[in-house]
Amino acid sequence: MGVSSSYLSKTEVQEMLGVNAFGLWRLVRKYDDYPQPTEPPHNPFAAFGENKEPEEVWDGTQLYRWAAGTPEFSHRGALLLRPLPDDLAPGRWGGYMDTARGSALDWHTALGTIRIVHSDDREVATRVASALVKAGNPDGVRSVCALYGDMGFTGPALVAADIAHPGIEYEAEWGHVAALAGQALPWWPYLLRLPELIREWKPGAAAVVAQVPSNNNEKILRRVESNDAFDVTSHLAVRDMANDIRNSRTDSVEHENEIFGKEGYGETPNPVVIAAEPDTTGHPLRSGGDREVRKSGWHKLALSNHPDAVAALEVAVGREPGLLPYGALTEVPDRPGTIISRWARRLTMCDPTAAHAVLAHGDSAEAFFIDPLTDMPVLRTTGEGRQPAWRFYAPLSLPAGGAELASAVLHHTMWITTSDGHVHPAPCTPTEHLWWGDGWGDRPSEAASVIDALLDDLAATVNLREHWRAPKGLTALFNEEHKHATELTRATLLHARMTPPRTR
Repeated sequence: MGVSSSYLSKTEVQEMLGVNAFGLWRLVRKYDDYPQPTEPPHNPFAAFGENKEPEEVWDGTQLYRWAAGTPEFSHRGALLLRPLPDDLAPGRWGGYMDTARGSALDWHTALGTIRIVHSDDREVATRVASALVKAGNPDGVRSVCALYGDMGFTGPALVAADIAHPGIEYEAEWGHVAALAGQALPWWPYLLRLPELIREWKPGAAAVVAQVPSNNNEKILRRVESNDAFDVTSHLAVRDMANDIRNSRTDSVEHENEIFGKEGYGETPNPVVIAAEPDTTGHPLRSGGDREVRKSGWHKLALSNHPDAVAALEVAVGREPGLLPYGALTEVPDRPGTIISRWARRLTMCDPTAAHAVLAHGDSAEAFFIDPLTDMPVLRTTGEGRQPAWRFYAPLSLPAGGAELASAVLHHTMWITTSDGHVHPAPCTPTEHLWWGDGWGDRPSEAASVIDALLDDLAATVNLREHWRAPKGLTALFNEEHKHATELTRATLLHARMTPPRTR
């Protein structure tokens, strides 16, 4: 997506403009807007300690655009930025073409054949143009356009690369190309940018109604939904998420068509033809059902050892981790004689579940455990070239049983000791993290917010959506550069909560 950078040496500039060294010297004095040379791109492979003075280079896109707008050199500048002739003959559709970077349509125009590749991947225009040059340009294409991935003033923004200089990309106007083609140009929304749809299009055709393809996540969830190894609650949970994915994808296509098919900024409508619309039969599908029921279904999947449960859980962790009974993923080193080893002594070895498999995330694990007090899955791993470590999900809340917070210990994460002698990783929501010290302008208000809640109720379920509202004194305390193994007693924490931070 976007225009790729290119740089031209002095010799390449002379070749582009058709001038010698003296002519180039003259341009600098004749045109005030002539592009100035720039710093060459950094070359990481340059010889170490090389003191050679870098040669001057010019931004290829900038120079190519300048030439197109300068009468003396417009015939050497960007093809699709040159002024259109007054007696412009209308172009005609040239048919469908396959390219290595996506589906394309050709348009035969007064300036020659323009190939539009319906893709917004990066460097599509220059890659397709370069491939044509290498193949001898058998189709006589003059310029290749690709989608920029944004909206311009006259329609979808375009990136172009001319056959004359395939390594230089520049932005082109959709309306300019449409004027050359003599008609409005077709546009397909991203999820319906399918070869079978683009291949069948012809000028004047009505927008085709097509089913939005399922992505991998929806396919996984539909597979789990039809798997009898899981109960009805789990089926409901995955169906709800699969329906939400389908609704989002259908809504996305409709929204894209609204944006890219809008009439335009002025009185003249944009020359855009919406070529495909989503099939909205039954849309929207039912989703957003009872949250507690869905959470129960996902909890059962997390405890399963079926491979499909692992795949479904990976989708949920990435899409809506709040439905799972687990907090933030945390990893700490295995350190004997520390609070970490004190906590680890109570872990119970177990067979791996889907939650363990997702927690491992492809890394090898020595053993699998469960924390019997919080039911959090834990594994012991040695990553490549690393020391042994414990990896676990932080709990969302702690068991209280009448106890209260005794202290907070800072050792690679925040640990809570309780008045009845237990040690727990501090609770944390799945999308946050607990830390302390100078955060380069940020402040550890998440940790302060957790402590604020636990001081009042050890069993509190933390909510960090408004962590910045944590008491300023606690936030200031955790903003200090505490060493690992620092223990902050209940008295220290209560005092900090009651004490406003000193102004500097």
